[in-house]
Amino acid sequence: MTEYQPDPGNTHSAPGERQVVAHSWRAGDTFIPRAVVRPLQRLMGLEVSTAVAAPAAAVIALILANTPLQPAYESIWGTPVRFEVAGNSVIDLSLRALVNDGLMALFFMVVALEIKREWIFGELRDRKAAALPIIAAAGGMIVPALIYAAFNAGGPASHGWGIPMATDIAFAVAVLAAAGPRVPTSARLFLLTLAIADDLGAILVIAIFYAGGLQLAWLVAAVAMMVLAWVFKVMRVRSVGVFVVIGVLCWFFMHESGVHATIAGVAMGFLTPAWSLLPPQKYPAIASQLVGEVSGRLGDGVLTHEEHALNHGTMREIQRLSLETQAPLDRIEYRLSSWSAFFIVPIFAFANAGLVIPRVSPVEWFSDPVVLGVGLGLVIGKTAGVFGVAWLAAKVGIARMPAGMNNVHLLGVSICAGVGFTVALFVADLAFTAGQYLESAKLGIIVGSAVAGVLGYLALRLTSRNGATSLD
Repeated sequence: MTEYQPDPGNTHSAPGERQVVAHSWRAGDTFIPRAVVRPLQRLMGLEVSTAVAAPAAAVIALILANTPLQPAYESIWGTPVRFEVAGNSVIDLSLRALVNDGLMALFFMVVALEIKREWIFGELRDRKAAALPIIAAAGGMIVPALIYAAFNAGGPASHGWGIPMATDIAFAVAVLAAAGPRVPTSARLFLLTLAIADDLGAILVIAIFYAGGLQLAWLVAAVAMMVLAWVFKVMRVRSVGVFVVIGVLCWFFMHESGVHATIAGVAMGFLTPAWSLLPPQKYPAIASQLVGEVSGRLGDGVLTHEEHALNHGTMREIQRLSLETQAPLDRIEYRLSSWSAFFIVPIFAFANAGLVIPRVSPVEWFSDPVVLGVGLGLVIGKTAGVFGVAWLAAKVGIARMPAGMNNVHLLGVSICAGVGFTVALFVADLAFTAGQYLESAKLGIIVGSAVAGVLGYLALRLTSRNGATSLD
C-alpha cells in the first residue's frame, strides 16, 4: 500500500483560495520563466505584436538583399530540398518554394478555420449584420484589380491584377488596436469581418486564376482525399493522426495537380469539425462523477495498488473528457494560430521580401506601371472600393451600418484595408515567378501597405480624439 502525499510544490495558495495548477516549467517561480518566458508570452498575446513580426522580418530581408550578404541570402533560400521514397524523388523544391507551398498551406488552413468559426459562431453568423462588410469586401477587391489593370492591361505584367486585392488580417486589425480604445468595437468587428470575407475571395482567386498546368488525375486524387476526410468526419473519427496523413496526401496530390498546394490547407480547414464530440452541457456532471471516484479512493489517505491503477484509468477518462468537450476546430486553431503569426508568416516575409533596390532615380522606379498598379491599388483602390460600396449599400438600404460606427470610422477602416502585406506577397509570387515584375510588385506591396497603415492609423486616431463626425 502507498500512503498518499500532496504535492509539496503546489502549496502557494492560501486556504480558501482557488488552487492554481502549474501547467509546466514556464508557470514556475524561477527567474527565467518569471522574467523572460511569461513576459514574452504576454507580448505575443498582443494584437500589435502579430503585426510587428512579419514586417520586422521583411525589413531584415530588405537590408540583407541590399548588402554584400545578398548572394548568401539568395543561396540559402535557393537550397534544394528533396524527399525520396525507395530511391525515387517525390518532392524536389527550393527552400523558398517549400515555405511558399508547404508552410503557407498551414497559414491558409488557419485562415479557413477562422472563416468557418466566424461563419458558425461569430460575426458572419448574423448574415444581415455581416452583409455590409461582405459587400464592402467585394468592392475592395474589384476596384484595386481595376486600378492595376488600368496601368498594366495588355502588357506582359497584366497577370498581376490579383496582387492588390487582399487585406492582411493581423496587420490591419493591429492598426485599429494601436489607434486606441476610443475606436468603436463595431469598427474593429467590421474590419475583421471584411478581412475574413476578403481572404475567402483571395483563396477563390488563387484557386481559379493562379493554377498552372492542370493535371486532372492528380486533382481527382486530391479531391478524393477531401472526400475521405469528410467521410471520416461524418463517422466521428477523432484521431488527429489520421487527418494529418490525409492532409499531407491531399497537399502532395494538389501540388502535383497544378492547383496551388495551399488550397489543400484551405480544404482541410473547412472540413475540420466545429462541434465537440461530447456536448459541453454534460461536462460538469460527468467530470464531478469522475472526480468523486478519485476522491473516494483517497478518502482514507492510503492507496492500494489496485486503487492506484483505477485512479490512473479515471485520470485518463478525465483527460479524454476534457479533450472531447472541445471542438477540433478550436483545438487546432489554438495550436496553430501562434505558429502561424510568429513563425510561418515572418519566415514567409523573410523569404520573399528580399527586394534588391536598383540604383536608378526614384522617379523612374515609382513610375513603373506594376509599382503604381499595386501601390495605388492598395492605397486608393481599397479605400475607394470599401468605402464607396459600403456607403452606397447603407444609403440604398441593402445593408446597415453597425451600431456605434459612422462614415468617418468607415473611412478610417477602409484605408486600413489597404494593408495587404502577406497575401499580396503570396499572390505576387504566383503571378511572377521571378524577374523585374516580381521585384516591382514587392516594392508596390511594401510601400502601399506601409502608406495605408500609416494613413489608416492617423485617420482613426484623429477621429477618435476629436470625436467622429458624419460624412453624410
